[in-house]
Amino acid sequence: MSDEHINNLRRARAQLIEQRRAFVRVLAGPYDRGKTEQAREGFMETQAAIEAMDRAIADEEGTRRAVYDRS
Repeated sequence: MSDEHINNLRRARAQLIEQRRAFVRVLAGPYDRGKTEQAREGFMETQAAIEAMDRAIADEEGTRRAVYDRS
């Protein structure tokens, strides 16, 4: 796999981290019925996406190593 795939995954992960931080700002503020619950849901979904991105990056890096090891 090319570095481009891994770099794209890392950029996408960085964007997800920014989204997570936005949810945390809402969660750290005063309780606002509806808004707080939406932020909590968004935080959990975003965190799951970040963890999936981490697994995808590890997979791409492992695939790249496996290809180079065969050479």
